[in-house]
Amino acid sequence: METQDADVLVVGAGPAGSTLARHLADAGRRVLVLEKSSFPREKVCGDGLTPRAVHELDQLGLRTDVSDGWIRNKGLRLLGGGVRMQVPWPEITDFPSYGLVATRSSFDQALVEHARAGGATVAERTSVTGPVLDERTGHVVGVTARPVDEKGRKAGEERTYRAPVVVAADGVGGRLALSMGLAKRDDRPLGIAVRTYFTSPRHDDDWMEAWMELREGDSSTGPLLPGYGWVFGVGDGTSNVGLGVLDPGSGDIDYRDLLRRWMSGMPAEWRFREEDQVGPIRGAALPMAFNRTPHYTRGLVLVGDCGGMVNPFNGEGIAYAMQSGRIAAGAVDDALAATDERARERALQSYPAAVRADLGGYYTLGRVFVSLIGHPEVMRVATRFGLPRPGLMKLVVKLLANLADPTSKDATDRVVVALKRLAPAS
Repeated sequence: METQDADVLVVGAGPAGSTLARHLADAGRRVLVLEKSSFPREKVCGDGLTPRAVHELDQLGLRTDVSDGWIRNKGLRLLGGGVRMQVPWPEITDFPSYGLVATRSSFDQALVEHARAGGATVAERTSVTGPVLDERTGHVVGVTARPVDEKGRKAGEERTYRAPVVVAADGVGGRLALSMGLAKRDDRPLGIAVRTYFTSPRHDDDWMEAWMELREGDSSTGPLLPGYGWVFGVGDGTSNVGLGVLDPGSGDIDYRDLLRRWMSGMPAEWRFREEDQVGPIRGAALPMAFNRTPHYTRGLVLVGDCGGMVNPFNGEGIAYAMQSGRIAAGAVDDALAATDERARERALQSYPAAVRADLGGYYTLGRVFVSLIGHPEVMRVATRFGLPRPGLMKLVVKLLANLADPTSKDATDRVVVALKRLAPAS
């Protein structure tokens, strides 16, 4: 009988991988996480956490007290069409009524340390090079990996790690999934995010600010792009300033230049200028609406960005990465408790079914939304006639942030919940 290095191998220690690792460690499972980087590390992100993400942190048992350095926010401030509106986060049963802001560097480190504190083993600077397959079944039974230095260069000999279950949590690139033939789906939307930091007096703003008018070209009257700009105060003297746009796939848009042009129109006293910039402009892809499936196949479980979990309505990824990690942990735990191979497979297959039941209908709505805002005229009408209507924007925020309360009798909650239930899960 082959020696197993762990009950579960997790490839990647981002929000999805670390969340899954902690939940499984809490269940008494031996978890080994292989991470190619070392912490703290930088990731491209808006650094804003909605109440959905805070809920997942609560489920994980991770403290987010203000005294520990977490910055709370009250809701969304929306700007566009000459309108400035503040929409508080809604009151939802079992959900907090606040969001958080934390740099991805500190956030990811807090999650991985929480996983370690729960009993998971995390091997940093360990780059996975491929899957190990069972010759009889074709299932993944482990991975090969090698140590790397801080620049990702080989720093030791390759070795093999084995476990009954392997989880791919290696981000948008999904190298392990690709090695198993799981390419991204071209019928799903992809977003692009770019951001940087500025030393700014706006660093302590307790609202997450979204600018709904991004225009193509230099003209202020150019076509509206399907996306938004953001300004999130980090609380440490800096603001995270960035934008997220749907990728048309043409390669015609220079997103870094678009961010520079957008920032050039900001008030001078905010200090969003080159001499106050902290670090370069960085960009990343946003894999949306289940853009890589199936989420389980041949012993391999896909979570987070690897499985395309990003919300197509607003580009939010962290909450859904953590949610997928939590759901997957339950299925994996059941699989490890199974008494035979058939029962084990049923347990693992329950994970994609559960994720699809939770998010499938909502993501179908998101794909419709994406197809609509891809038309500049739709964006123009929505910005001009939607933003001045507070009642409508209350509904829109609940829909875009997936924060409707199914137990509420409020009309906006009932509309959003009904839409999610009626939309086919795909």
